[in-house]
Parts: sequence; C-alpha cells; structure tokens
Amino acid sequence: MNETLKVLESRRSCRNFKPDMIKEEELNAILKAGTYAATGMGKQSPIIIAVTDKKCRDAIAEENRKIGGWNEGFDPFYGAPVILIVLADKKIPTYTYDGPLVMGNLMNAAESLGVGSIWIHRAKEEFESDFGKEILKKLGISGDYEGIGHCALGYAAEPSKPAAPRKENYVYRI
Repeated sequence: MNETLKVLESRRSCRNFKPDMIKEEELNAILKAGTYAATGMGKQSPIIIAVTDKKCRDAIAEENRKIGGWNEGFDPFYGAPVILIVLADKKIPTYTYDGPLVMGNLMNAAESLGVGSIWIHRAKEEFESDFGKEILKKLGISGDYEGIGHCALGYAAEPSKPAAPRKENYVYRI
C-alpha cells in the first residue's frame, strides 16, 4: 500500500497533547499542504490563521469553551500548542466545501509527519462574534469569512487507538 493510503487509514483524532511546540518546518509543511486542497473552480476561498502564540491560543480556547458551554478550566483543544483556524470567503459559492477539504489536508499532512491533530468546531460562532472579528481586524483581514474549523496540532501524549471497524454498507456500487 502506498504511503498516502497508509496515512489516510492511520490518522486518528488526538485528545491528549504534549505541551511541546511542533517544529517550524513541520508547521510550514502542514500549512503548505492546506493551501493545496482542492477548491471549487480553483477559487481558493479558504484562509488559514496559524496560532502559535500561547496567550492568543489560550484566549481562543477560552472563547471556544464558552461557546461550547463547558466548565471553566476545560481546554477544548486538549492542550495542543498550535491551532490552525480555517475560514472561507462566503462570496465563493463552494466555500462550505472548500474549507473542510483544507481541514482534511492539514490533518492528513500532520499525520504523515508524526504530528497529532483534531478538528475542533465552533469556529463559525467564534468568527461571527466580536471576539473573532477583532482577530481578523488585527490581522488586516477584510471580507465576509465564515469560520470552518480549528485544526489543533501537537505531539501526541499517548499512542492513538486503532481505527474502529468500518460500518457495513458504507459503499454502494452501481
């Protein structure tokens, strides 16, 4: 089996990260992979915000926690030191499809490099709020973007569990 197919079969969500920052070259490779995701008509509607600053990361985690309704002290990013936030331009008709493809590329690229990842939701709500709009403003990002998801990254603190068996009748052929 080729390496790409092995990565696709072995990637699992990581819910327990070491605090160690991932290597810059790994982060750059993961980000680059995200930019090569397929997009409708090649319009490249998504953008990626890479958050490595701990103070900013913790503020985003706290906002996400509040939106999710969890108790104070809970980290919805499971201690991951890096958060990649994918947003997509709502003016592009395929934006809701383009963004998830970027998320998939980010997670699969991370797996190929031995970096753990997990998709965390609530980016839509974050970037509809004043909190998220302020982040975009500080970065000089204008336009009508919708938060698609967060790709939390870091080194796994424990080995991932094996894949669950695939369900029956997953694939139909004609």
